[in-house]
Amino acid sequence: MKLLQLLIVALSVMFFSVAATAGDKTKVGFIYVGPTGDHGWTYRHDIGRQDVEKHFGDKVETTFIESVKYGPDAERAIRAMAKGGADIIFATSFGYMEPMLKVAKEFPNVKFEHATGYKQSKNMSSYGLRLYQARHVQGVIAGMMTKTNKICYVGAFPIPEVIREINTYYLGAKSVNPDVDIDIVWVNTWYDPGKEAQAAKVMIAEGCDMVAQHTDSPAPLQTAEKAGVLGFGQASNQYKFAPKAQLTATIDNWSPYYIEKVQAVMDGTWKSGDYFGHMKDDVVQMAPFTNMPADVKAFAQKIKDGITNGKYFAFTGPIKDNTGKLQLKDGEIADDGHLNSMMYYVEGIDAKVPGN
Repeated sequence: MKLLQLLIVALSVMFFSVAATAGDKTKVGFIYVGPTGDHGWTYRHDIGRQDVEKHFGDKVETTFIESVKYGPDAERAIRAMAKGGADIIFATSFGYMEPMLKVAKEFPNVKFEHATGYKQSKNMSSYGLRLYQARHVQGVIAGMMTKTNKICYVGAFPIPEVIREINTYYLGAKSVNPDVDIDIVWVNTWYDPGKEAQAAKVMIAEGCDMVAQHTDSPAPLQTAEKAGVLGFGQASNQYKFAPKAQLTATIDNWSPYYIEKVQAVMDGTWKSGDYFGHMKDDVVQMAPFTNMPADVKAFAQKIKDGITNGKYFAFTGPIKDNTGKLQLKDGEIADDGHLNSMMYYVEGIDAKVPGN
């Protein structure tokens, strides 16, 4: 695997070096945390890359390196793309933040974009989507549909993005079902179908009948279907993998952002910033509501519409964490700083955030 990754980096450098001879093409690179065939997170980022190619045609050259580990491997891959002539590089996972920040200082003329992080520099932006909005709708559905009052969540890594979505999923369920409880299993990987499936099996065996996940394969949802319970797709519409189990799915639509930022590089108008896409912009999408009664579907749509039009905010106080500390005052709506640094479980979740 190590040799394969180094070969891919070398080929990426060669690709951009050849492309650079054309002179007029904008070179765009992508660093992926998983395989493009994960049918989840990386799959959707690669759809964005493909849409960049479709939109700009022969004005762009794109390349990607998949399954890049955090740490030195990430730094080498990002640096190789920059050396190879990339005009803009998108690194699509939280753990790439520090390596990208370091490489960005070495290549001031290259534009760098980091997904789901919170650090920026003169030539490095951060970007993300408010995927917690769709997750809250999932929670509402779960709270209305559960028969055991036990919902569950397969977590990847304990970072603010994942903690935030666990909280909003639970809050959504709790808002319609005060008796609901949640179990969480951490697998410490973004993509490992075996581990993901096993985590789901354990929680289903303990009574969970609503399976949510923040990992990238369809395995937890497929496990739910085999067990005769229900769940939610992650990052893309995974209905074809579990047509009897999927209730809906979050769909990450990165294409508009990627097209906009590549266009800015072409125009010479690119600026560093921090983007947090909203459901109202159609970048946070949801798969059709299936396998649920009409009343559940109607109520879920009402909540989704409220989030979209800005009249409903999942993180509205009073909200306490599960130690009793007040995190949001009565009527206070969480700002982006609060959302992006969320490392606490909300009141009612009987667990401890790993590492805290």
